[in-house]
Amino acid sequence: MILISSKINGSWKNSIFRGSILWVLRGTAMKKDWNYLYSTTVFKNRLVNIRQDKYHFLPNDIIKDFTVFELGDWVNIIPVTEDGRVVTIRQYRHGIRRDTIEIPGGLISEEDTTPMEAAVREMTEETGYISTDVVHIGTVEPNPALQTNKCYSFLARNCILGSNQMLDPTEAIRVELVKKEEIYQMILKQKITHGLVVAAFAHLLIYESNGKHHPV
Repeated sequence: MILISSKINGSWKNSIFRGSILWVLRGTAMKKDWNYLYSTTVFKNRLVNIRQDKYHFLPNDIIKDFTVFELGDWVNIIPVTEDGRVVTIRQYRHGIRRDTIEIPGGLISEEDTTPMEAAVREMTEETGYISTDVVHIGTVEPNPALQTNKCYSFLARNCILGSNQMLDPTEAIRVELVKKEEIYQMILKQKITHGLVVAAFAHLLIYESNGKHHPV
């Protein structure tokens, strides 16, 4: 939404409304620049379907292929214990060939009825922690230039250890409890670099700043 810098009758209401209309019209106009032609699947496995989309870019009369990764939607969840510590996980990531500090998360499976159910399942499987106080705090599109999927972020409050980890045969995850106030310093110092984890904590800041913070 665009806020136009003009105040009418002491209120921004009309400006915000007009800005919203301009935003919609601008997005529609940009979409009309692209004429979708067809798609071809070039690779497929259980995690991803890679396709080539052919488009005609009308303003410059150019026909070009664009690579698109069709991926399932993801979830992640910020578990906070009763004493205010964040349940983080450390695991090896093959893409960057080193350990990362993250929060529980993963792919929404066919058995999950909702993203929240998937997030709670991932939290319990990866950490053993459980919670009956879970809220959705935000959703992002991880990389709309190349990917089709979304990532849903959740906050789990008053978490307690309810079971042992239930890891996949090729998972090795170490659970680490971190004071909540230290998390943002870890992001600033690039000890936490996973983009979707950083996005989840950005959502948490917004969620709490809107007055929806519940003490843990």
